[in-house]
Amino acid sequence: MRVFALILLLLNVGVWYLAEHREPRPEKPVESGGRLPRVTELELVRGELVPERPTRSAAGSAALLPAPTLETDSGNRDQDAPLPTAANNLLSPVPVAEGYCVTLGWFDSTAAALAEAPSGATGVKAVELTRELPPLHWVIIPPQSPEQALRQFREIRRQGIDSYLVTEGERRNAISLGLFESLDAARQVQRERISQNINATLAIFPRNQISYALVFEAGFAPGTGAAKAFVTEYQQKFELVEIKRCEGVATPEKNP
Repeated sequence: MRVFALILLLLNVGVWYLAEHREPRPEKPVESGGRLPRVTELELVRGELVPERPTRSAAGSAALLPAPTLETDSGNRDQDAPLPTAANNLLSPVPVAEGYCVTLGWFDSTAAALAEAPSGATGVKAVELTRELPPLHWVIIPPQSPEQALRQFREIRRQGIDSYLVTEGERRNAISLGLFESLDAARQVQRERISQNINATLAIFPRNQISYALVFEAGFAPGTGAAKAFVTEYQQKFELVEIKRCEGVATPEKNP
């Protein structure tokens, strides 16, 4: 047994000695096709992996690299190329608002006019204006002498006919039998009074009314249609809507 153990020990020592002193054989690079790469191919691979150093000019200075180009979604674009259309639109000048004088009417008081002033308006004020209204149709007994007019007026009142005696104006001493907006209504009353043996005639009764208008300044950009849209909107609410360039006092000359 001792001899057998000694033999095994000697064999193990021998195997270890051979393994320690045996030189490993170098592995040779082999391509996928089983061919060794050539030197020129190795140089090409090296050139692809290592960036090329900048070349030197005749004066010995390094040559400049080309300037980077501007990239867009549609591809590479040079720096001097025009900007896209959307950018040009953003850089286009914004229309500047021009000052206009606005007049709105009509109102029964200055307080009612000022209450309708839009926010942001400047130069806000209420002005009192005398405007001409459509005339009324007047059923009257023509002017007479003061005594005759007073006597006939009393007789008509005793008959229960609504009337009054005109005491001033160009139709002084006439007897008024009614004012009507409708011409047909005035003619009907005239026929009734004539049938009662009263000398009734028709006349035009001019009338003016003191009203109030709101005047202010507002800015509208030219060419945008803002002023036209303003007029369209406010004409649904007011009888008078006037917009004009502020050259002086904004007072309407006529009722459009």
